[in-house]
Amino acid sequence: MSSTTLGRIQAVAAGTAVGAPKPVVAGEYGVAPEGFRLPAAARIGRVRLQVADLGRSLRYYGEVLGFRVIERAEGRAVLGAHGSDAPLVELVEKPGARAVPRRGLLGLYHFAVLLPDRAALGRFLAHLGQIGAYAGMSDHHVSEAIYLTDPDGLGIEVYADRPRSAWLQRGPELAMATEPLNTADVIRAAGGEPWTGIPAGTTIGHVHHYVGDIEQAARFYHQGLGFDAVVWSYPGALFLSAGGYHHHVGLNTWAAGSPAATDGDARLLHWELLLPGAAAIEGAAESLRAGGFAPEPAEGGWIARDPWGIAVRIAPDPAA
Repeated sequence: MSSTTLGRIQAVAAGTAVGAPKPVVAGEYGVAPEGFRLPAAARIGRVRLQVADLGRSLRYYGEVLGFRVIERAEGRAVLGAHGSDAPLVELVEKPGARAVPRRGLLGLYHFAVLLPDRAALGRFLAHLGQIGAYAGMSDHHVSEAIYLTDPDGLGIEVYADRPRSAWLQRGPELAMATEPLNTADVIRAAGGEPWTGIPAGTTIGHVHHYVGDIEQAARFYHQGLGFDAVVWSYPGALFLSAGGYHHHVGLNTWAAGSPAATDGDARLLHWELLLPGAAAIEGAAESLRAGGFAPEPAEGGWIARDPWGIAVRIAPDPAA
């Protein structure tokens, strides 16, 4: 067995014939960690962001993205979907926080807003065209995605999943790609309906981070936190998930050489990993400790930091 986490993933994968891509079969793709494994019900909760100007950010997150404010206090606001009180994004103001440079900082690459269906994505895409907002766009086979950058340079993905019956696997690896988005077809899916803001049923689907080294990151997220590896041959990246999802966490080294985000920068303060019950929460914490990481108690759960200071709050799922 390889002495590295990535080597083990590749060795396990090498034991399965690859062949031509085929429709996914539950339980036949991905590589589980050796020890603790997250339950299939694990999901992403809110993302907590540090921004320089709360008023400016609220205008962007409201007018461009379509969030609504569900809670506001001095220097902070919690945002969610229309028709739902579930918190999705929390903005915390730090006047003078530096904007993220174009080359990026080790830390957040983007957080990803998962819309409930393709029609909602079509309405959102048409809305961006109407207001003249610039966005990047990609078809990842498992999903269709739109990419934006907020006023502080923080990355945001807004996407809709394709049904799992349409996903493909190559051997034990999920098939993902980055190809041009068929924008006309996505807009047609809206059926001419207008965008009226982030709809009920929207969640934070995943988080994606710039890291300094994929092997070190795999030790924390795969072997420590307990995510399955699902895509490992994407250049400079690793994708991990629980329950067979295409990814709850993306990791890449595309900003390698850049410094890590600091308290003086606009940045991700933490993201939430919501788990169904105390046993899963304590299992994740113990697994991290066994891997040499040191989670700290926080609000009924734990806060853990990866080698670049990216913080995850491991917490009970209020919906469980």
